[in-house]
Amino acid sequence: MAEAKPLRLLADTAEDLQVISAAVQDAVTRVANIKYDVRAHRFSIELNRFRWEGETGRANDRERVRSILAFDGVLGVRSRGLTRSDPEMVISVLQAIFEPAEAPGGTVVLTLAGDGEVVLQVEVLDATLLDSDYVWPTRHVPSHERRRN
Repeated sequence: MAEAKPLRLLADTAEDLQVISAAVQDAVTRVANIKYDVRAHRFSIELNRFRWEGETGRANDRERVRSILAFDGVLGVRSRGLTRSDPEMVISVLQAIFEPAEAPGGTVVLTLAGDGEVVLQVEVLDATLLDSDYVWPTRHVPSHERRRN
């Protein structure tokens, strides 16, 4: 397999954010890796992203990469299903969507596994996904099938 190149994605439209959303689907992180800088109006999450773009179905091609997902122009943040009192809590990102409001602003909703979400009020959609060079193999492909008891 050809070596996958680190992603460098920008989003300023809802359609652009759909591309980033597909790339971060099933990314995992700890609550401690979520940051909101009120003064800079910047929200960011350090993620361990499954490299869907490199998935071939062969076990030795499965990788995760350390990435950062950031949003600028953030006016406020609220969350459900997360607690700062447990910074080691592991969360998984399912999708990111933009809901327009008074142009050019709106709301970015990050949906998390387990019925959690992070909602960002933004003055304008300005998202960035950057992969690092830190890549490691993984044996598991994320699955959305319901487990049977």
